[in-house]
Amino acid sequence: MGRKRTDPAGGMEIIQGTLDMLILKALIFGPRHGWHVLCWLRDQAGGELALEEGAIYPALYRLEKRGLIESQWGLSENNRRAKFYQLTDRGRNELTSRGAEWARYVQVVDQIMAAPGETQS
Repeated sequence: MGRKRTDPAGGMEIIQGTLDMLILKALIFGPRHGWHVLCWLRDQAGGELALEEGAIYPALYRLEKRGLIESQWGLSENNRRAKFYQLTDRGRNELTSRGAEWARYVQVVDQIMAAPGETQS
């Protein structure tokens, strides 16, 4: 499945490739700056996922480079200059596609994990 990110605080590791999808989901509600994206993801995960600040910003850059999000400078809630990110139409389509793919993946893995073990002769 690929390399996983670890969290010294003890949250579950994030499977590589899912962070981009989670960031796209965080931006579905409107523009957010990077720190707000990270906080929203941490809140939604209830501390169960390893989410590192050092991984969020490269992912935002990667998503912007791919045209899935766009950014604009603005002021954060504490009047500091911050880059705000928002989904593009292409990003919304990607989120829909990856969300459906993820749901199928989870269903198949659940099916395999629920299968009874066989006795070997």
